[in-house]
Amino acid sequence: MDFLDISSPPAQVLVIVAHPDDIDFGTAGTVARLVNAGSKVAYALVTSGEAGAPEDLPRDEVATLRQAEQTAAAAIVGVTQLHWLGWPDGRVEANLELRRDISRVIRQVKPDLVITQNPDANWDRIYGSHPDHLATGLATMASVYPDARNPHAHPELLSEGHEPHIVPEVWITSHEPLDTFIDITDVFDDKVAALNSHTSQVAQIDTAGILRDWSESVQKKYDLPYGRIVEGFHRVTIG
Repeated sequence: MDFLDISSPPAQVLVIVAHPDDIDFGTAGTVARLVNAGSKVAYALVTSGEAGAPEDLPRDEVATLRQAEQTAAAAIVGVTQLHWLGWPDGRVEANLELRRDISRVIRQVKPDLVITQNPDANWDRIYGSHPDHLATGLATMASVYPDARNPHAHPELLSEGHEPHIVPEVWITSHEPLDTFIDITDVFDDKVAALNSHTSQVAQIDTAGILRDWSESVQKKYDLPYGRIVEGFHRVTIG
């Protein structure tokens, strides 16, 4: 195995996740590499993370705090366009309404590449299989195909002026087997800084150590070049 050459990157990328900090745990290094190579990257966040810490704050204040943390994290890796979908944290379902909302963002952003979460549970990594993650991944895949490209899906989107858009490619995080690997060694410090922007969630965590351990496990499993830091994906070509 070797790393993907991104010297000719997709022009527009959309990353779709359930919660603030999901991107920075999973894909912020790849985002930084793509931005540095010339891609425009936007984020879509299904919830604002209001069901999490800090426990002593009102839930609306938690949402405001976590949106601010995610906005700061995005700026570190060169992203300024964030779409907040406003779904309730901990209660995300892959229903038609969520598919409509994700399809709307896809039609607005018109990405050449969508990056999203694994829709399939992996009980060996229970935290990655949070039900909001699974629902977001499943709804995103249904939005990519067939909804966002189909003018007859969610006709209200056409009424709003959002024309259909075909997404040719999706990268799914943590979906085995991984087959697409990005070398993030040179932007690893940016990834750590972005993750550390989520102070309310990670202040007591050795983020750099955790991220290095995850990378090393992927590097060993897939026989990637030793000593490099990696993010891996399962690539879906749609056309």
